[in-house]
Amino acid sequence: MHAKGGVRNALPKSAGRGDDAAERALHAVLASLEDSKAEDIVSIDIAGKSALGDYMVVASGRSTRHVAAICDHLITDLKDEGLGSARVEGLETGDWVLIDAGDIIVHVFRPEIREFYNIEKMWAAPDMEEGTLH
Repeated sequence: MHAKGGVRNALPKSAGRGDDAAERALHAVLASLEDSKAEDIVSIDIAGKSALGDYMVVASGRSTRHVAAICDHLITDLKDEGLGSARVEGLETGDWVLIDAGDIIVHVFRPEIREFYNIEKMWAAPDMEEGTLH
C-alpha cells in the first residue's frame, strides 16, 4: 500500500552526476507537488536510460479538478523559479497531464488512469544485462 503523501524514489539516484540544474528543477517540482497535496509522488532517475531528461516524476490528484490545479500550480512555480516555460499536454481533460520541464518530465494522473497505465513500473524494471538475448 502506498502512502498518500511523501516522495518515493523508484530507482536509486546516480551518485556524483553533478547536474545542479536538474537537481534544482527536481527539488522545485517535488516542493510544488507536495504544496499542492499531490498524492503518491514518485521520483525516478532516468539519466542514462533515456534522452527525455534526467528525472521522471509521477504523481496523482484526487480528481480531474485536483490534477488541473496541481499542474497549474506547478507551471507557475517553475516559471517563478526561473526554469522557463514547460510544455504541457492534457491539461484540458485533467485525466493525465504531461509537463515537460526539460530535465524533468512530470506526469500527473487521476488514480484510475495512473493504475491503468502504470508507467513507473515500466521505468523501474531492472536493466537487462548485455548479451542476455541470444
